[in-house]
Amino acid sequence: MTAQDTTRIASRRPTLPERAPFIVATASFALVFASAGAPIPMYHLYREDNGLTDGDFAFASAGYFVAAVTSLLLLGRLSNHLGRRPVAIAALASAGIGAGTLAFIDQPSLLIVARVLQGLAAGIAPSAIGAFAIDTAPERPRWLPALVTGSTPMLGIPLGAISAGLVVDLLPHPRAIVSITLVALTLLMIVLVLLCGETMPRSRGAVASLAPRLHVPAGRGRVLLATGTAAIATWSLGAFFQAFAPTVASEYLGTDDALIAACVFSAMMILNPVGGPLAGKLSPRVGVRLGMGIYMVALTGIILTLDAGAIIPFMTATLVVGIAQGIASTSAMRALVTGLEQHERAGLLASVYLMSYSGAALPGLISGRVAGDLASGQILLGYSALGVLSAIVAMVAIGGARRTAEARPAEGSTP
Repeated sequence: MTAQDTTRIASRRPTLPERAPFIVATASFALVFASAGAPIPMYHLYREDNGLTDGDFAFASAGYFVAAVTSLLLLGRLSNHLGRRPVAIAALASAGIGAGTLAFIDQPSLLIVARVLQGLAAGIAPSAIGAFAIDTAPERPRWLPALVTGSTPMLGIPLGAISAGLVVDLLPHPRAIVSITLVALTLLMIVLVLLCGETMPRSRGAVASLAPRLHVPAGRGRVLLATGTAAIATWSLGAFFQAFAPTVASEYLGTDDALIAACVFSAMMILNPVGGPLAGKLSPRVGVRLGMGIYMVALTGIILTLDAGAIIPFMTATLVVGIAQGIASTSAMRALVTGLEQHERAGLLASVYLMSYSGAALPGLISGRVAGDLASGQILLGYSALGVLSAIVAMVAIGGARRTAEARPAEGSTP
């Protein structure tokens, strides 16, 4: 964070300790995505109690990603003009309303409404709350802002899914408990955000900022391509498990347990933050190539172990995918955000997440159409082909990126 940013924060009368706004921003970011992960282990309740199908879940998942893409495209730069806090609060409110709807789902349309609301929140959050986190991040370690913006969704979603899975398996009235808990946490985070100092003063141009536009700072096009395609490789795989985790657990791993389904969905994300410190010891170029190389090997392992019904090797392979993604995404994000002007952060983060969500939404729409005709394992092969292609593009793009766009090595690293 620059001295100018620090001065601006101080001038906006923060009412929390100096480091608190960064913690609040990171926690709010995680909560938005935890709310998005919470419905996954409840899918079997909706199937058994209300007759929803895999096709319904796939379309709801696609609705989530389409809503996220739309809000990123239209609202990605809004926090530059209205301020970080109001837009962050809007994201939290949308996530909270979506979470509250989960208790009342008895038909596909309500599930789609809930997922669309959560998708809107997930689209607004990266540009507003993610930029807020970068604005307030400490100077060291240098890789921390990249880790938060690149990996927090991948941590928040599985935490929400696993927590909800425990509630479904162990407590009565799981729908009500999950919804009430998420709504209460959302209200708490809104209050804490209101107590933080604003880091981006209001300015003119809010309406004009709604015009769809990708923001790519000069000289960072190849790095953006590498960052976006690395995200597509793993987000598309996450989208598959978001829609089909309960089916995969039932058909291939022999269990209908909600917690196991949540773990199947979460395994490829939960260790994503582990890749951040590892990436801090590598140059961005090496980190992206290493992470994507490990990803492709682990993806092969997922396909082979799932076909064999071997749950422990399958979970191991998915955990490795999460670490690989953490290495690649943090490395690419370091190269992308280091040295950015404050007004460039929201738009650039919106562009990154727009690519990520698009790579998840389009396959989701297709899989929703074919879910009744193909087995989930066959659909996984299609997602895997997309993942491998995206990983290769990321490795090539980062290799062609200009060295001036790369971040400095983190402290303690070898140049």
